[in-house]
Amino acid sequence: MDKKTLLGFVVLALVFVGFAYLNGKEQKRYQEELAIYNAYQDSVKAATMPEVVVDTTAVATAGDSVAELTDAPMNEAESAYARRVEMLGAELAAAEVAEAEEFTVENEVMKLTFSTRGGQVKAVELKEYTKYGPRDERTEPVQLFDPEFERFNLSFFVRRGFNDLKIQTSDYTFQKVAVERDAEGVQRVTMQLPVAPGANLAYSYLIYNSATPERDYLVDFDVRLNGMSPFLSNQTSIGVEWSSKSYQNERGFTNENLYTTIAYHHVGEDSIEELGMSEGFKDDDTSTELDWVDFKQQFFSSVLIVPAGLQGAEMAFDTAEEGSGYMKEYMLQSSLGYNSTTEGYDMALYFGPNRYSVLRKVSVTEDDDLCLERVIPLGWGIFGWINRWFVIPVFDLLRNHIASFGIIILILAVLIRLIISPLTYKSYVSMAKMRLVKPEMDALAAKYPKQEDAMKRQQATMELYKKAGINPMGGCIPMLIQMPILIAMFRFFPASIELRGESFLWAHDLSSYDSVLNLPFSIPFYGDHVSLFTLLMAASTFAFSYINYKQTASSQPQMPGMKFMMVYMMPLMLVFWFNSYASGLCYYYLLSNLLTIAQTYIVRRMVDDDKIRLAMEANAAKKSKGKKSKFQQRYEELMRMQEMQQKQRK
Repeated sequence: MDKKTLLGFVVLALVFVGFAYLNGKEQKRYQEELAIYNAYQDSVKAATMPEVVVDTTAVATAGDSVAELTDAPMNEAESAYARRVEMLGAELAAAEVAEAEEFTVENEVMKLTFSTRGGQVKAVELKEYTKYGPRDERTEPVQLFDPEFERFNLSFFVRRGFNDLKIQTSDYTFQKVAVERDAEGVQRVTMQLPVAPGANLAYSYLIYNSATPERDYLVDFDVRLNGMSPFLSNQTSIGVEWSSKSYQNERGFTNENLYTTIAYHHVGEDSIEELGMSEGFKDDDTSTELDWVDFKQQFFSSVLIVPAGLQGAEMAFDTAEEGSGYMKEYMLQSSLGYNSTTEGYDMALYFGPNRYSVLRKVSVTEDDDLCLERVIPLGWGIFGWINRWFVIPVFDLLRNHIASFGIIILILAVLIRLIISPLTYKSYVSMAKMRLVKPEMDALAAKYPKQEDAMKRQQATMELYKKAGINPMGGCIPMLIQMPILIAMFRFFPASIELRGESFLWAHDLSSYDSVLNLPFSIPFYGDHVSLFTLLMAASTFAFSYINYKQTASSQPQMPGMKFMMVYMMPLMLVFWFNSYASGLCYYYLLSNLLTIAQTYIVRRMVDDDKIRLAMEANAAKKSKGKKSKFQQRYEELMRMQEMQQKQRK
């Protein structure tokens, strides 16, 4: 072994021994600090027990020390506190043991409960809305979350000698600086956490009372790092943690759980994302910046808005058990960008209803486009367009002039049927033409009975349709056009907070199911109640399907095989599917079916089969003289080629 190799081994050995020595010292110091902290906590508990009596008046008048007026446990507490002062500094040590205070601030729409412990909003009560109780009574106002589980925390590192001490704001009691109101009714709540001499973390909340919901449900939340730059260690971010546990506020647990999740918005995007529906635990994370995160319920939201952007957000929720009174427990971990020039952060908190007209106007700065209204699940693509640009404007217009939401839904259903009535008329005329050419189609089937003649039969059928002026898809196109409207309604009614608490006939809440009979047991996939609107909707679906089947079965050979599925199976499935859905949705589908049946009979009386036959004969004579189109020529050529291929295979 040469000298260089030997020297290398010696250096490595020294480095290893030195590292082990330093690491042992750091570990020993950590254990000592941990023991001091534990002893401090135990002694504080002992000092606050009933048998330890302190005459505070004597202390104030005579100036005696606490140690002279208490027994041994208080001496230990004093010693432990001194060590905490040495570790944290006098400011943070005092904030750690200071007693928390709770106080309320309210405007016309909500009442906020603040706690100086963590300087956070501890509870929110919405004055205009009530929640469902155990027996479906609604006497208590909506509480957005349980104060016992609510936690908002900022974390950062403070220099203490050669060490960096991690500070969690939720572990400290802020000083309540001011609760003041200006001439315009704006209330400002200011709390501070002293971190070091001349340095503090300040929270400022602004609560408005302007009679505009998009402003009054929004709380401006400003965070200021006053003089803290010299005391903060070299860090590029400040941690943000937020956790909450929401109550069950609606009637049905399963239906409310469908719409309760975490929604969030990427900076600069036009759409939002959600964790989705889950009955258990679900989490997600993103590396791109978010400007808001919403702990979303079916009809209410708690939103943290950060225009500067949340970085590296990790989100999760856990679903509570049915019957516990809770819905979900939410968790968010993220961070805010920081450097030595950062003076603070301008944020906001939205605590309010998921009302489209309110959320679309919520903004923190003049140029931001938060897209908060997207948390309302109106559907994607064309379904969302129908709801946003037709259903909601018409609904809001009618709501301003009509008090009964049952009448509003009726008018909405009539308007939609009138809009699509031309399509319904064309559909019926197409089915009438198919019925009139049924004898010719039977003749073609008799002329080409063999399977190998299927191509000739199909070609002859298409020629017959062409001469008669029949579009084979004429009866299907109107139904396809109606489907987006039906699906849009399916998304609109369960998500519309305007229907919440509105009654009509026997339904006490059009946003929830109606129950005319509560069962003493629960039927799988059905529930423990009987919804009358669901039964009526299913009966009307059966009537419409039966009438439609009678009209089309004679003209379309495939229809008899679909009778059981369309006429019987589909209405039965709707009974199980919609029993726990919003009664307003079932009521709308009931009206839609009844109006469609009435419209069908009216069109039938308007349509004259003799006139249709004459028009078909005139069209056939015209087509027989005319030249075949290129499409028809290509189609016939394709038919001939397929027929030749079949013969060759045989």
